[in-house]
Amino acid sequence: MSSLGKNSPEVPCEFKENLDLLRQTYLFSGFPLESLKVFAYLGTREKLHDGDYLFRQGEDDDQAYCIVSGKARLELGDNGPVRLIREVGPGDFIGGLALLGDARRLYSLRAIGEMVCIVLKREKFSKAVQQFPDQMPRIFRAVVEAVIDWEGRFLVALGADCGGCLPRLGVSLL
Repeated sequence: MSSLGKNSPEVPCEFKENLDLLRQTYLFSGFPLESLKVFAYLGTREKLHDGDYLFRQGEDDDQAYCIVSGKARLELGDNGPVRLIREVGPGDFIGGLALLGDARRLYSLRAIGEMVCIVLKREKFSKAVQQFPDQMPRIFRAVVEAVIDWEGRFLVALGADCGGCLPRLGVSLL
């Protein structure tokens, strides 16, 4: 019998929680368990406080984030008024493209209150992918599906009201 006793609350295992959260993201959802475990192990937890930036607009940072708890604001506007794009929260995966190559941030991401996220760095991600090269086609498919899904949702939500933005669409044609 454990020293916690029968009625004591169980302490969550950070590794298992990382594994469960990554399994739910578009990038990792199709991974076999063995390779997913490596990525869950490589993720580090970071605690942020109200107003802390995970990244700033214009930065070329090499990290992706999976939010464990709390919320953050995705903001646009480096010089001048800041516009809220949207809020993100637990389970949201932000910045996956930065794991695949240089990705200058088009937005800033700032914590609202206290938050915890899993941070994945490009260098560690690349080394892990080298252990599982058969996962690269799955990764590329996941990114392509996410881009097409995003553009499809954008068209449904704003297409008729967008006017000037319609001629600028076509990211899924890349």
